Amino acid sequence: METATTTTGLAPVFSSEPARWRVTWWLLALLPLFGQTFHYLSTLVPLWALSKALPVISLPGVLRLGGEPRFPMTRQILISFAWLLLVPSFAAVFYFHEGFFTSITAQVKLLPVLYFFSFLALLLTLKPTLGELERGFLVLGVVILAVLIVLWAVVPSDWYQESYVIGQSPFFSADNRGHRIRMSMYFPLILLFFCYRRAFFEKHAGYLFGVVVAFAVTLLIVKTRAMVIGIMGVLLINTFAWSRMRTRVLLLLAAPVALAALFSAGYLATTFSTDASTGFDTRRITILLATKFLGSEPMRWLFGVGTISSTSKDNLIDYFHHFFFLADITWLGIVFEYGLIGALIILFFQLRGIVFYRRLRKKVDDDFLGALFDYLVYILLISFFYPPTLTPGETAVILAIFAYIWRVGELDSEPDDHADLQVHHASLQAHQAP
Repeated sequence: METATTTTGLAPVFSSEPARWRVTWWLLALLPLFGQTFHYLSTLVPLWALSKALPVISLPGVLRLGGEPRFPMTRQILISFAWLLLVPSFAAVFYFHEGFFTSITAQVKLLPVLYFFSFLALLLTLKPTLGELERGFLVLGVVILAVLIVLWAVVPSDWYQESYVIGQSPFFSADNRGHRIRMSMYFPLILLFFCYRRAFFEKHAGYLFGVVVAFAVTLLIVKTRAMVIGIMGVLLINTFAWSRMRTRVLLLLAAPVALAALFSAGYLATTFSTDASTGFDTRRITILLATKFLGSEPMRWLFGVGTISSTSKDNLIDYFHHFFFLADITWLGIVFEYGLIGALIILFFQLRGIVFYRRLRKKVDDDFLGALFDYLVYILLISFFYPPTLTPGETAVILAIFAYIWRVGELDSEPDDHADLQVHHASLQAHQAP
């Protein structure tokens, strides 16, 4: 495997050499799978099936880590995965009378947590530079945005489905929000956060245009309320953190008015609506049924009650005689299945990446790594609408990149004062954008 040429005084991972196409093509081919881009797009059967199988297919790659010293966050992720896999599986045996091996299949959604190890092994094999990783993510973000815009322009109205089978999400759907295309926005949102950082600090109109396009696609084509809330939340937090005191005061005064205006127009006006068409009644009844089932028993609240596997002949809808989806009630659904302890474990999985980035940033101040950090904040912001258990691979990949840069960049053996690296690497970033 070819290795990037180093820059004087820096590890090869910080090389400013042009991107190696062989490494770039591997990243472009594999990143969408590790990023769970096709995980819920059952319309694209081959890619959907490959995405579902990848956590198992890629697992043997973990052997690549055998000769390496233990990476940061490894212990926490292993313990977290074991707890979240086993405890609710045992709970389901008692509360839903599931067989243990049947109930353990209900936790297949957590398998992408193991991408921390398999994707880390891939990184150690390819040895991409930070610039090559940045290029891979940003190119994929641009490609997905372009595909969505083209589909929005050419797909006829009769392709959009107004009704569909429970548990399935069609690629093209129509509801009270109008025509929308369901698509994972993992890479486009990281592109958006990256462009916003560059636009803010460099006052560059090209990057601001990238922010506008990515946000417009999310708002007008994908039409997911949680995404819009998450994006606005991250941008407001960053703007407040990066601005001077006078600007912060103006932002505090203007932000509520701007947000009120945004969420009073179109389908966003129904974000906090209690109208039946928004599904509020279904979620309210689900909350009542879930809390009633948890009852007053501390053990149920602490350790959870598990769930019924999709491989069982019955499901939660049959059990409760009502539309009952744990994802609809987000953190209460997580507490229902994994307990308060499990909910804290899932929360700490996200927070560990945020805390580790703070440590990493002291040594490498990079806009791409900052955009990955922004995405972790985004996941927490939308977790009240969209539980992080649905796509844990997104976080796992980001944590793997943080651990890879830390180890391969030889940052664990260097003093905290890394100003030279920050300044030098910042000067290289402008030449590495796609």
